Amino acid sequence: MKNLLIVLFFVAGSFANAHAQRYAIIDTKFILSKMPEYVDADKKLQAVSDQWQKEIDAMQAQLNDMYKNYDAEQYMLSDTLKKKREDEIYNKEKEVRDLQKRRFGYQGDLFKERENLVKPIQDKVYNAVQKLAVAHGYDFVLDKSEGITVIFADPKLDRSNDILQELGVKN
Repeated sequence: MKNLLIVLFFVAGSFANAHAQRYAIIDTKFILSKMPEYVDADKKLQAVSDQWQKEIDAMQAQLNDMYKNYDAEQYMLSDTLKKKREDEIYNKEKEVRDLQKRRFGYQGDLFKERENLVKPIQDKVYNAVQKLAVAHGYDFVLDKSEGITVIFADPKLDRSNDILQELGVKN
């Protein structure tokens, strides 16, 4: 009986604390989509990415041609010429893979470019969120964008427009 009272006391206390906590919900994807500087940065990233992808596609086309030519000629080539052609194909494959990794891999050029263009904007949003949270006394600010687990969000709790106002962005 005594243990049951202790458990009930802690459960009741935790419910009281849960109601005392203040929280807000924002949608950073929505906020960023309304910021012209983010939209411009995203367009720049897409243009750079497309340019690099074209470069890789051109190299891949050259590699495919090398394969076709080798396939068509391999029966007429001497062993030393076969070996030379196979080495050339191997080197071209390696060159394509290395370029893909350098451009699009983890910590690659696209990652670095995104960090240079987007991170300052994300920091600006984070600072605005932090300022809003302190000013309104929020204990938690949840982000409902990009698959964050928010099962239900009451629309009147969404403070995305407040963040846009804090940033001086008209929506």
